[in-house]
Amino acid sequence: MCRSLLALLIFSGSVSTHAKDYVVPAKNVAGFFANLPEDATTVLFSEVATYRCEGDIVLPARQHLVVDGRGAKLILGAGSNGFTTRVADQKAAQSHTSSRYTIRDFSAIEGGRKGVDLKATLNSIIINCRFTGQSEAAIDLRFCLMARIQNVLVTNPAKQGIVLRQGDWTGATATNSQSNSTVLDQCRVYCSSTTTAAFTVLNSGGVRMSDCISEGHAPRFDVFLSARMDGNEAAIANNPVVKSFHCSNLHVEHRSTVASIHVNMPVKAVVDLRNIYWNGKLTAPVLRYLSGQVYLSDIGWWDPSFHIATRVSAPRIHVERCHSALYIVGAKNTTPAQVGVLRLVDPIPGHTVLSVDHVRVIYPAR
Repeated sequence: MCRSLLALLIFSGSVSTHAKDYVVPAKNVAGFFANLPEDATTVLFSEVATYRCEGDIVLPARQHLVVDGRGAKLILGAGSNGFTTRVADQKAAQSHTSSRYTIRDFSAIEGGRKGVDLKATLNSIIINCRFTGQSEAAIDLRFCLMARIQNVLVTNPAKQGIVLRQGDWTGATATNSQSNSTVLDQCRVYCSSTTTAAFTVLNSGGVRMSDCISEGHAPRFDVFLSARMDGNEAAIANNPVVKSFHCSNLHVEHRSTVASIHVNMPVKAVVDLRNIYWNGKLTAPVLRYLSGQVYLSDIGWWDPSFHIATRVSAPRIHVERCHSALYIVGAKNTTPAQVGVLRLVDPIPGHTVLSVDHVRVIYPAR
């Protein structure tokens, strides 16, 4: 065929490339992904019911790659980071955000340090998967913008369940590599006896949690929310670009040991906590406050054992359509360190007398 005719056929669409599905072989899973053909758009875990992989499964850069578990089980080696991406520095990370991944439909991803360890992606999705027994975190997202974690079950994480945070490679900072605008929807973390936090959000804005559950053994925290750039939780959040966090319909089924929800956000950041339910009595606070504009709404169940702890003397808390016990302003049981259910606990230096000047209550239940 002459070159001019070939060029004409290509231009007219008679010769074209097509998206392709590839089946992951039963052996050498990591090697298969390391040499994934350029035309692969979907990889299927359909050759065997149970796959095993000792090392990392490094996902190649792709505009969109679908990893379809097809109901298979994936057992990871102790040192594996599961499905992961690699970036050398912030320049490479910026380039890598043109890649996105959908990881879906695994009956179980068991073991490993992490089950999914994504870095520098835009609009990636993890959906309909179960993670069991990871030693560091079931899911760890760094600089994953507009990600979605949906219908995910996490069972017995040794340390952390689901983590959203900023990048930690050369050139990354808490303001240039965040996991902003990520959504967690219908996710459950069943904690082990050593779990530190079911859900962790660090230096990332616009994150939304809805219809999630934290249960099992008692963790230190159910939700750990912070925008402190150096990780020093003894000081107030100082990230200038984090603006909000929204959590609705969270169901808590155990007694956290430090606090159910830890909030350390910038002073003007909105922290919207709506329809949270704690089942049973608690000794630790339901909310541990350092900084931020916290909005509590539609909290109808409030056990007499519940309380809110603040480490600063003038918390910014807005209460709307909640149990009457949360009518903090004008509460009778008042001391220099307590007004109703609000208590000054482990105060940071310089904070000695509790003030409710910035506490607002609207439409309390009776």
